[in-house]
Amino acid sequence: MTSSETSESPSTYFRLTHPIFMAAVAFGLVYHGWTVFSPETFPYDYLGPIGTFTNYLVTNHKIYVDIGYAIVWLIHIAEALYSIKLCRDKGITDPLTQFQWVVQTFCFGLTSFFHLLIYDPPKETSTGEGHDRNKKRN
Repeated sequence: MTSSETSESPSTYFRLTHPIFMAAVAFGLVYHGWTVFSPETFPYDYLGPIGTFTNYLVTNHKIYVDIGYAIVWLIHIAEALYSIKLCRDKGITDPLTQFQWVVQTFCFGLTSFFHLLIYDPPKETSTGEGHDRNKKRN
């Protein structure tokens, strides 16, 4: 089974986020974190207009950059916690699989959370025996 495939059982459903999205989110978090925790070592000059804009934000609006970084992590934490509820609601009961969803959602946010949100577990199908028995009772 490759990382993009899913398991057959709803209790162990897991879908890995696309590596491009993982890289983009990781880059954004590192970029933002670097400007928050060590702005004096950030390579503004090597990033062209984006570096100039980042330098402007850090120099003139540092408090908003810091608050934004805190909000980003609070959102990731909230998504990770909500992913536990979604796992239970969607029949993903395997603890290891739930842990994978929580960690992936914490690290990559919406790019992971979206896969869990759109997952539609298969509906339980009856063999028809119970349905026939109920008809006979009535």
